[in-house]
Amino acid sequence: MLQIQNTLVSLDLIEEYFMCDLDACKGECCIEGDAGAPVTRRELEDIDKVVPLVSDDLTPAARRVIEEQGTGYVDEEGDLVTSIVCGRDCVFTTYAPGGLCLCALEKASREGRAPQTKPMSCHLYPARLKELPGGLTAVNYHHWNICKPARLLGRRKGVRAYEFLREPLTRRFGEAWYAELAEAAREWLAQNP
Repeated sequence: MLQIQNTLVSLDLIEEYFMCDLDACKGECCIEGDAGAPVTRRELEDIDKVVPLVSDDLTPAARRVIEEQGTGYVDEEGDLVTSIVCGRDCVFTTYAPGGLCLCALEKASREGRAPQTKPMSCHLYPARLKELPGGLTAVNYHHWNICKPARLLGRRKGVRAYEFLREPLTRRFGEAWYAELAEAAREWLAQNP
């Protein structure tokens, strides 16, 4: 672990290669699992404001779920998560040609139709955050089998996980934090090739 300001960063984020390969995985992370994406109350409030802007991108089943239970719920583990359709798909999953799954929130943001409201937990993936005693936040690397294509593409392109995650890590922790992480990563990799 490396300490960067008030965080402890897993060395896996520095050493592992990672670059999403949607052509290979088809966005399976939007539809796999038994609960939605972890969110905060504030994130759900922001998401609720953009639902009208992304509604046309959602499946009819997703629109029904949102109407009936809202954009989020508390799962079996007591975590606030995005609502899911049929016990599987995130309600914000939208489908592109070829069966590619995309986040309707991210799609609307990239198209300039809505502000960035993609849940931080999704934007940061494969990093996962955990609050620790003493005001520290652990920034861990999560290994998921469906992301094997991302690890392979990252290795082929020479992109480390922390580099791939520059935008979301900066969104969460700020430019100065990311600059400190990048410098620490370069030093670590030079000493540990």
